[in-house]
Amino acid sequence: MAEINNQNIKETPKKVKKNGKVRLETSELIFKIISYAFCAIFAIMCIYPFIYAISAALSSRDAYYSGQVVLLPLIGTLNDGYTLGLEWGAFKEVFFDAGFWVSYANTLFITFYGTVWSLGVSIFGGYALSKKRLPFRTGLNFYLLFTMWFNAGLIPQYLNYLNTQEVFGAVGITDNRWMVVIAMGMNAFNVILLRNAFESVPKEIEEAAIVDGASEFSLLWNVYVPMSKSSIATVGLFYGISRWNGFFWANMMMTQDEQPLQVYIRDTLKKVMEEQGNTSDAIPAYATESMVYAMIVCAIIPIIIIYPYIQRYFATGVNVGGVKE
Repeated sequence: MAEINNQNIKETPKKVKKNGKVRLETSELIFKIISYAFCAIFAIMCIYPFIYAISAALSSRDAYYSGQVVLLPLIGTLNDGYTLGLEWGAFKEVFFDAGFWVSYANTLFITFYGTVWSLGVSIFGGYALSKKRLPFRTGLNFYLLFTMWFNAGLIPQYLNYLNTQEVFGAVGITDNRWMVVIAMGMNAFNVILLRNAFESVPKEIEEAAIVDGASEFSLLWNVYVPMSKSSIATVGLFYGISRWNGFFWANMMMTQDEQPLQVYIRDTLKKVMEEQGNTSDAIPAYATESMVYAMIVCAIIPIIIIYPYIQRYFATGVNVGGVKE
């Protein structure tokens, strides 16, 4: 009976080696082809908008308005035809736009100090919540998770900004950039990532450091932070991108001289849309929308430069901080 059952069981197909190479089974080969094709299509969908923004910023006026710009930049006119080429007029206009660079500096200010502030608050919060000896630890973790399930809404956040603005005004700080930096302290999801990362540090290392006379601050900065670099770099990337792309509260609470880059680009686009029907004697060689695309390209450059250096920590940081052992 056992022999009959063994005969009915189908053997698992094995990979056949030919000329020293592993030959994949048909089903596995089909799966890999479909997976790679899906990933390639998804990658193209992600990168195409950026390529189009570059091409639109470097194309001539007629080429853009005629809808001929699809992948590569084109120059020329409707009568003479279009050829591959570069029209730098939009980038020159952006380069000599003082308001654009003021907003760029504001964005760098908010991103740098905002990321440092939020990352510091999240590190201290995650470290405290990772300790079982913390009083009311379970309740505090529940309240943290509760804010992820149920958002307070715009009105409490707006009141938080107003209260922060009043406190700063009382001590003589009138720069609303600091208000945006401080009021947006941290994100509950990022604190949980760091909490889980700190909980994964072996307790034996902490006990050895305590025996050597380490204080709580020494444990945090000399043990937990160095052993959680991947998670901290990942959370820092999250905060940096969030600050760099911040728009709503900056638009609501800041004056024109304090506006960050995203608000300035939106205002420029709005101005371009309003002036589309107007005619002027001097018609530039580039489309007015090309200047907006040029701003977008300039705005994304710092992220493109920084991301490759942090990307190697990304997967490790999410896996370590997102899984609780």
